[in-house]
Amino acid sequence: MSTPAHELPAADRPWIIRTYAGHSSAKASNELYRSNLEKGQTGLSIAFDLPTQCGYDSDDPIARPEVGKVGVPINSLDDFHVLFDGIPLEKMNTSMTINGTAMWLLALYVALARERGEDETKLQGTTQNDLIKEYLARGTYIYPPQASMRLIAEMYEYCLEAIPKWNASNICSYHLQEAGATPVQELAFALANAISLLDLLKERGHFTDEQFERAVGRISFFVNAGIRFIEEMCKMRAFGELWDSYTADRFGVTEEKYRRFRYGVQVNSLGLTEAQPENNAWRIILESLGVTLSRNARCRALQLPAWNEAMSLPRPWDQQWSLRLQQILAYETDLLEYPDLFDGSPVVQAKVEALMDEATAEIETILGMGGVIPAIESGYMKTALVRSMSERMSRINAGEQIVVGLNKWTDGLPSPLTAGDDGGIFKVDEKAAEQIIANLDDVRARRDTARAEAAIEALKQAAKQGTNLMEPSIECALARVTTGEWAGALREVFGEYRPATGIEGQQLGLTGDRVDMLRERINAIAEKVGHRPRIVVGKPGLDGHSNGAEVIAVSARHVGFDVIYSGIRLSPDEIVQSAVEEGADVIGASVLSGSHIDLAKQILDGLAEQGADEDIAVVFGGIIPPADARELESMGIKRVFTPADYELMDIMEAIVEVLESR
Repeated sequence: MSTPAHELPAADRPWIIRTYAGHSSAKASNELYRSNLEKGQTGLSIAFDLPTQCGYDSDDPIARPEVGKVGVPINSLDDFHVLFDGIPLEKMNTSMTINGTAMWLLALYVALARERGEDETKLQGTTQNDLIKEYLARGTYIYPPQASMRLIAEMYEYCLEAIPKWNASNICSYHLQEAGATPVQELAFALANAISLLDLLKERGHFTDEQFERAVGRISFFVNAGIRFIEEMCKMRAFGELWDSYTADRFGVTEEKYRRFRYGVQVNSLGLTEAQPENNAWRIILESLGVTLSRNARCRALQLPAWNEAMSLPRPWDQQWSLRLQQILAYETDLLEYPDLFDGSPVVQAKVEALMDEATAEIETILGMGGVIPAIESGYMKTALVRSMSERMSRINAGEQIVVGLNKWTDGLPSPLTAGDDGGIFKVDEKAAEQIIANLDDVRARRDTARAEAAIEALKQAAKQGTNLMEPSIECALARVTTGEWAGALREVFGEYRPATGIEGQQLGLTGDRVDMLRERINAIAEKVGHRPRIVVGKPGLDGHSNGAEVIAVSARHVGFDVIYSGIRLSPDEIVQSAVEEGADVIGASVLSGSHIDLAKQILDGLAEQGADEDIAVVFGGIIPPADARELESMGIKRVFTPADYELMDIMEAIVEVLESR
């Protein structure tokens, strides 16, 4: 019997199935990885803690509250030995969500392979290594754009021959959507980023024409898939067509396989809600369809968030549930048995063409500015994202964009998923940080100090001379140089960077009686105290997810506050000092990393030391469990806001009430 035309002679292979995981310590994370691999996971996706991402050792004062909170802490090669214990590197496809310190983490991975006697040419995986989206959305950048792009380029130049199956970077549009990007912006900003990287590789001239084509083939993408899964599927098809076009026309790539749009996905976490969190399971599986239904635009790797990600880090059971969702989709359904279901659809083609036309116009605008670096340094791209996020929040607040359980059909039975003793929330072992710091002290005591110092000096000299930094970084790893020492050495050469915040000139489409009444109340406060009420919106610690803080800053200015917002990665002391010097009435701190208790204590202690604790109120927002919210309030925090508090005017009114009560 002949095979029907609508069926494939052989099923398509499943995508790489991952869960994004890492927490507390290298030992605990290793146990989780091995457990997940035994359950059918086919690749690793490693989450690193914020000190590791931002280039600090665990015992650095700014790092201490964040150790092990949102991922695994890595201080030296010894931690990698523990993290990958029992996991053969040659057989594993490893994705590392790391950016500012991506070269360092890859150097550790190569050094580990060398010390274990594994063939480093067989290593396969990805370092995310997309600093552009860090400047725009997530905040774990360290060095200025030019230096950051140099590091990325040198990783491509090293990996192409030394680790030919490694993706030196992963152009990441995921966090752009999390920061408010529309599908058109996600397409345009990500592709402009990739084009600018290829322009740089061409300009540097380290590749032959044949090597350059292979380098193009090593560029991968990490994409977000939202709840509008038809539009998201069309976005993926548009990505593929646009990438094929630009690589052929602009860069002359002749081999079709090198022009292929290769991408992995995490489905949208932005749309997950703390309210009625059980709804998130259905959101996650529907979002998965946008990147799996269309065979010609099917992702190569997929990781799903857990249902409770809007509340905390997932527990092992939560990760298992997300893993099973993927496995059922890949192995129980007939999804992989058919050719593309949407070829020939006029509706799909029209949507794809519309997305491509709009994205092309935006790409050409950015390239006309000189590429993504000038577009970042001018504030153009950041401002666009803040505007898009503000518009999104305005639609949700107005009920124009329905989020079930949040702004529509909000009454419901208590979720049984949060009924356990832990409330459905993962708790980090606070004692783990003490052991991590003890291990770090031990590494420093045991290492050959002269070798470590020589390696650091060689790294600095290579940075100054413009030679490739990979081998000096690998030698640093083998010499037990620490994460903070590696990043610090390059800070001395390259400096650090603070980009534009993007909030200037932004407007919210919020009008009506509530807004008018709120402005009247703020005017009354101004008459009473002699100035418009001032709010310092602060991002204490290393958490760089800034979109919430930016929307609050725009909202506060919209209703009549004087707003001071200096961007991310400020110490509690810097926030306190700013509030005192500006004569602020309230500090609004945003923390999503789980470090809210420690950071709140530091802010409150700082205000007390300045004698300003009676004059300046403090409110907190972030992913904060109910028990922690109660503890914060008992410490003296006047209001605590969580993702359930989506209504911007409710938040503004609560802050005004705090000021009126003083």
